[in-house]
Amino acid sequence: MVPILRRIDVLVPNVSVSRSAGARIGMPVRILLADDHEIVRRGLRAILEAQADWQVTDEAANGLEAVEKAERTKPDLVVMDISMPGMNGLEAARRIRLSHPGVEVLFLTMHESEQMIREGIDAGARGYLLKSDAGIDLVTAVKSVSRHRPFFSHQIAGPDSPSREGRNQSKVRGQGRASVLTSREREVVQLLAEGKSTKEVASALQIAVKTAATHRTNILRKLGLHSIADLVRYAIRNRIVEV
Repeated sequence: MVPILRRIDVLVPNVSVSRSAGARIGMPVRILLADDHEIVRRGLRAILEAQADWQVTDEAANGLEAVEKAERTKPDLVVMDISMPGMNGLEAARRIRLSHPGVEVLFLTMHESEQMIREGIDAGARGYLLKSDAGIDLVTAVKSVSRHRPFFSHQIAGPDSPSREGRNQSKVRGQGRASVLTSREREVVQLLAEGKSTKEVASALQIAVKTAATHRTNILRKLGLHSIADLVRYAIRNRIVEV
């Protein structure tokens, strides 16, 4: 397998940098933090604001809040978790990048599967940092991404990382069914697994109740599941939600 970092020229699309950290000479790098754990946000803010010319403009506790605050504060960079309630970081990144192509995204997450990394890149992220590496690499990652350069944790980027082959084999076995879901279906899975009704899913995603019900039916069929309880177990196993 070709290491992800070695293939970054293929995986990371070109993005607009018309209004960007690199273009704002003499101006602070404006950063939005998005993580559902307040203590994590506090720690990140302390580290980032200790750097000269870096400014944390706001914090968000979920994906929808991140989208709304990105619209209001117009940051240069969003440091964002993937697993968040209501709307996950992948969908939030897509919406932010769609509205503001010049905003860079750095995912800070516990997920190290190649499938999730690729989904992060597809969502428009420039960097992908594991939380286990944040204490050492956070500042370096933010510097790199704010300059429109990719950054990936060495654990997932290096060809010689420990047990890489074993991890990849387990990923292939475990991701077959997860990969058949569309981005919208993954959103529906997350909301249903969080205990929301079909009507509440429709409201959260701003779609018709009938459309939400159709998504639910299609998801169960695709995954070979028979109940919402089965769906919850599937979501936990595939880390679409966390317990």
